[in-house]
Amino acid sequence: MKASKTLLDGLLLLEPRVFGDARGFFFESFNARVFEEATGVQTAFVQDNHSRSAKNVLRGLHYQLQRPQGKLVRVTAGEVFDVAVDIRRDSSTFGRWHGQHLSAENKLELWIPPGFAHGFQVLSDFAEFLYKTTDYWAPEHERCIAWNDADLAIDWPLNGVAPLVSARDAQGTAFKNAEVFP
Repeated sequence: MKASKTLLDGLLLLEPRVFGDARGFFFESFNARVFEEATGVQTAFVQDNHSRSAKNVLRGLHYQLQRPQGKLVRVTAGEVFDVAVDIRRDSSTFGRWHGQHLSAENKLELWIPPGFAHGFQVLSDFAEFLYKTTDYWAPEHERCIAWNDADLAIDWPLNGVAPLVSARDAQGTAFKNAEVFP
């Protein structure tokens, strides 16, 4: 596994070693020892989540203020534009975002440490999105920053099409008013 730093402190792009031939391919999507060696991150995952979403669905920007989750995310079918926003006030990259195309074809993964808000937009006809978390889902602690916040100015690849968002995500908080990490 190859780990590459992004411009956001602690956010890592992971490229697994893929073995392929005419029959197909094989790769380890997660191996604790390899993950720690490649990233320097020592963590335990407690929950795996799997979602399927239609084209133009946009989910996020979600985070848990208490019981924050680190996430290891990947796509097993289709393609998404994945976004992580640093919401750690004491971070040198506070308020900055990183967007990454993740797809079943490129097999890239993203390590999103605790202290980030996260969201994604589906670019293909549908996408299946898998992610491991370092803490359990705690809906009472979940928060949502508006996906279209003017201060964050995330460059979603909307191509003139309005995204499909949940009622809750449509009511996301402005970044300047959001509860963030110290």
